[in-house]
Amino acid sequence: MLVLEYLPRSKQHTELHLTQFGMEDCISGHYFGPAVRTHYLLHYIFKGEGIFEVGGVRHHLRKGQGFLICPHVVTYYQADEVNPWSYGWVGFNGTLAEPLLMQAGLTPSSPILHYDRDDRIHQYLQLMAQSRQSHKARETRLTGLLYLMLSLLVESGPEEPTVQRDSRAEVYVEQVIDFIEMNFSQKITIEDIAHLIGLNRSYLCSLFKQQMNISIQDYLIRYRMDMAAKMLGNTELSIGDIARSVGYTDPLLFSKMFKKVKGASPKHYRSEAFGPN
Repeated sequence: MLVLEYLPRSKQHTELHLTQFGMEDCISGHYFGPAVRTHYLLHYIFKGEGIFEVGGVRHHLRKGQGFLICPHVVTYYQADEVNPWSYGWVGFNGTLAEPLLMQAGLTPSSPILHYDRDDRIHQYLQLMAQSRQSHKARETRLTGLLYLMLSLLVESGPEEPTVQRDSRAEVYVEQVIDFIEMNFSQKITIEDIAHLIGLNRSYLCSLFKQQMNISIQDYLIRYRMDMAAKMLGNTELSIGDIARSVGYTDPLLFSKMFKKVKGASPKHYRSEAFGPN
């Protein structure tokens, strides 16, 4: 059995897109290479065994394992003479390809994957083959299946290395900022943020203040007022509309906080910054 398909360059999914995919029951001794590829190519073994050579190292692989071919790296692989492998593969590229592979622990110096939890990788490859039935949304469906496949490898990959305390603090601060930027329009509390990140509220507040020289609450208020100031440029929005858009159900409280941060009421700020209506 051989299933093989090459795909055109994606103009829609530049972050991650398939270039090819396939499945094959290899005959005894079937080989490819030594050769290079211009994209990432990930093989996963359904059954049987074989060898994969890269950088002068030979890897003996079997069911539940696989190998990554990186762009412009010379590789060679061959099915076993007695128990030849059957495998599937995906070729892909994009700006997120390398970061996602690194999260899965797959790099040029560590190209061997292990996944024997279930047969979902096989199922995703079969769904890729069946995707010809979907015309309008085929590229998006294929990209989604590729993301699902890589998510399995990331989930089953090596644990994250221990991060130094200082850099871990920076990670927590970035998570707080990201949460605020994504949810400033909602009714959120410091407790909500601490719960999401998984830290004690007092500890998180102390950490953030130490790193940013401002409390989380003050940062949230300033961010909301900055967003509100930008929205005031849209004269079709009332002050009440803007208040609700940045998380305030009470326009009077919003106006009070805006004046405290920006030094002028929303109405006066709009007039001065953007001219009279």
